[in-house]
Amino acid sequence: MITVLRAGPLTTVQDLGRPGYAHLGVPRSGALDGPALVRANRLVGNPPEAAGLETTLMGCKLRFEEAVTVAVTGAPAVVKVDKAVVDGPVVEVPAGAVLEIGRAAAGVRSYLAVAGGIAVEPVLGSRSTDTLSGLGPDRLTDGMTLPVGAASGSDREDPGAPAGYDGELVLGVRLGPRDDWFDVAGLFGYSYQISPMSNRVGARLAGTALTRAKAGELPSEGVVLGAVQVPADGQPIIFLADHPTTGGYPVIGVVDDVTPLAQARPGTTVRFRDLD
Repeated sequence: MITVLRAGPLTTVQDLGRPGYAHLGVPRSGALDGPALVRANRLVGNPPEAAGLETTLMGCKLRFEEAVTVAVTGAPAVVKVDKAVVDGPVVEVPAGAVLEIGRAAAGVRSYLAVAGGIAVEPVLGSRSTDTLSGLGPDRLTDGMTLPVGAASGSDREDPGAPAGYDGELVLGVRLGPRDDWFDVAGLFGYSYQISPMSNRVGARLAGTALTRAKAGELPSEGVVLGAVQVPADGQPIIFLADHPTTGGYPVIGVVDDVTPLAQARPGTTVRFRDLD
C-alpha cells in the first residue's frame, strides 16, 4: 500500500486510457504525457500500459509501506526519500520511507511509476481518472491509500528522456470539418499563449480572436482528441485527454500530436502549421 501524505493540487492515477468508447459518450482519458508514463513504466520493469501517478506542478508526498522500486519522469523536479535528495529517475524506496516529488522545475506534469503498478480497480479496461466524467478512481486526497500490484520481474530499460519543455510550441493541424466558419488564415498567422484556465480537458489559448465567416449555430457534433474548437469569443481551445465526446461550437481542425501541450505552462507561445 501507498499512503498519500500530501496529494498536491491535482494528482491522479493514469494509464494509457480507455479509447474506443466515444460512441458511448466516454472520453479516452489517460496520461496527458503518454511517452513520459511509458518511460517510467519501462524503468521499473512494468508493461507500458501499467497505471502510475500524474502530478501537476507541485508534486506529491507518499509513504510506502513495503520496499519498492519507483521511477519519476516527465517534468523535472527534486525527488527526496526521507528528506534526502536522490539522483536519477529510478529510486529504491525502503519499507516505511517517505518519497516526495517537489515542484516542477520546468513543464507541468511529473509521472511516478511503481514496480507492479498502481492496482486500483479498472473501469472499462482502464485505471485512469477522468476529471470530466468522473470515471475511474478519485483524484488523490491527503490520507487515502493506493494498492500496488506484484512486480513482474521484467527487465528494466530506459527509452531515453524526451526533449526539454521550454520554448515555443509549433503544432501541426489538419483543417476541418468546420474551417469554413472562420477566417482560418488567422489561425496560421497569429501566435497564441496557453491560458491559465487550461486543464486536462483542454488547452485554452489566448490571443487575437479568429474572425467568424459564417453566422448561425451548430447542433452538437462528435469531437476527438486534438480537436480545435472555437467558442463565441473566437479564442481556440485544443481538446486534451478528458475532452467531451460532443460539442456545439465549430471545430476548425485537429492537432496531430497534443503531447507537447501536456507540459506547456500558462504563457507558453503556441503557433500552428498547416498539414494539408
